Amino acid sequence: METPKYEIPILPSNLRIGWIGIGVMGGAMASRLLSAGYSVTIYARTPSKSQHLQTLGANFVNSPHELAQSCDVVFTMLGHPQDVRQIVLGPDGILSGLKPGSVMVDHTSSHPALAREIFKAARIKDCWSVDAPVSGGDIGARDGKLAIFAAGDDKVVTWLTPLFNTMGKPTYMGPAGCGQSCKIANQMVVGGNLLGLSEGLVFADEAGLDVRKFKDAIRGGAAGSMVMELFGDRMIDKDFRPGGFTEYMLKDLGMGVDVVEENEDERVPVLPGASLCKQLFSAMVANGDGKLGTQGLTMETESSGVGTHKGNLMSL
Repeated sequence: METPKYEIPILPSNLRIGWIGIGVMGGAMASRLLSAGYSVTIYARTPSKSQHLQTLGANFVNSPHELAQSCDVVFTMLGHPQDVRQIVLGPDGILSGLKPGSVMVDHTSSHPALAREIFKAARIKDCWSVDAPVSGGDIGARDGKLAIFAAGDDKVVTWLTPLFNTMGKPTYMGPAGCGQSCKIANQMVVGGNLLGLSEGLVFADEAGLDVRKFKDAIRGGAAGSMVMELFGDRMIDKDFRPGGFTEYMLKDLGMGVDVVEENEDERVPVLPGASLCKQLFSAMVANGDGKLGTQGLTMETESSGVGTHKGNLMSL
């Protein structure tokens, strides 16, 4: 395909999709495209991890370059910005094999400056790049209810809408890099909500309340949130299986708190709430809990000394 054919609707019969990054989130997202009838080719550094998707009909190739050569749209869902740089811009990366007019979509939570760099590199090859990080965790990925923050050329994003709709609800955020900036801001909100929820649950428990009744009582009021719906019961049940890894939350918050170190982003303020959340998630990672879900933040709250005041709380 020489140019994205905006006037031709995307259909499973006329599009070849590539996918790189098949972990908790990426695997579920790719599965939804396969279930919708799209032809999907995958690459994984550990081929054995691709078996489930292959049983659903995915094709497997041996390199990002080989994958890009055979696909019209290539999605990535990786762990860290350095992974994105290697997989996209490396000598055997996606852009080395992507044909003119093709599109790559990065769902990784990455750095806005890297997204802009990739967009410029793609345009030099007459290709297109969209940064489209997501929010909604493993449940949102499984159920196709992710919030998708898409940025780049608006016509390309519009053209991709049928694919995005299979995985969630897309919102066009602006030019390249704006999707990543949106995700960083999103993580600041999520981090604050996780901290408030975990502290509320710990306080309620120490005050002698039934914490499940407490959660159900407040969920319909101003304290209710999607974070509570996704993670409230998991916190109560001590279920710290990851929908999103703590180490990734730390990475995302770090990009926000430290972004002023990038010359082009000096206008972005450093916010104390995000800094506090980053400190707490950093403590989890330092304690070896980086692979736990972000709801594991409740462990940090419980260990902060609230329990030493149980007698005072019970008398309130």
